[in-house]
Amino acid sequence: MEYKVIPFVAEIDPKKGNSGHVADQLATLIKTHEDIGWTYVRLESVTTFVHPNPGCFGIGAQPGYTTTNQMAVFKK
Repeated sequence: MEYKVIPFVAEIDPKKGNSGHVADQLATLIKTHEDIGWTYVRLESVTTFVHPNPGCFGIGAQPGYTTTNQMAVFKK
């Protein structure tokens, strides 16, 4: 079995967008990949820690932080 993982980042207009627009974008992603032979499995959250940047002699130093990304999983 073969797997494919694709980042899913929904975009909405803050004045007109709603969860329905997000669902439509996910449905489009699923349909596009099913049309080329992939089967949608699920949406996964992947949490990543970005290490701090000490800067040069402390100038421009940035703290570390955690970020979460959504990944669409498909199989073939």
